[in-house]
Amino acid sequence: MALTQLPNYSFFPGYATASVEGRIAVEYFDPSPAIQEKKYAFKCHRQTIDDVDHVWPVNALAFHPTYNTFASGGSDATISIWDHKVKKRLRQFTKYSAPIAALAFSADGARLAIGASYTWDAGEEGARTAERPSLFVRELGEEVKVRLLLWPSGFWARTGS
Repeated sequence: MALTQLPNYSFFPGYATASVEGRIAVEYFDPSPAIQEKKYAFKCHRQTIDDVDHVWPVNALAFHPTYNTFASGGSDATISIWDHKVKKRLRQFTKYSAPIAALAFSADGARLAIGASYTWDAGEEGARTAERPSLFVRELGEEVKVRLLLWPSGFWARTGS
């Protein structure tokens, strides 16, 4: 299970956990019932191939230092950017050549470091044929920002699309 916490506590006073069952749970530190009602879990890093559902472990989570979004990386070799407030995926990047083992945003949030390597999902046999570990740095743009709509009343609202 991967565990991470948003560095800027004022944006998100909680944490997220990831599991080998392809799920992410968002939890809060405040024990009050009103805040605890906001916690949730969702399925991710899943795909249907030839009418068979495949579920991959979520190996890495990283929170963006500015925009209150987070990235997840899985054994399906994909990375997704999520907006935890509206519970929506903002972007999924194209597949890498190996499972995503680690993720980290740069301090300014302009880049995402990606560690892709064998994660032992197929045991020792898989290790014999696995590709060499790789490190990538992806330049980021609008895909990590939350999307806001201006309502006619002049108020801003978040949107997941």
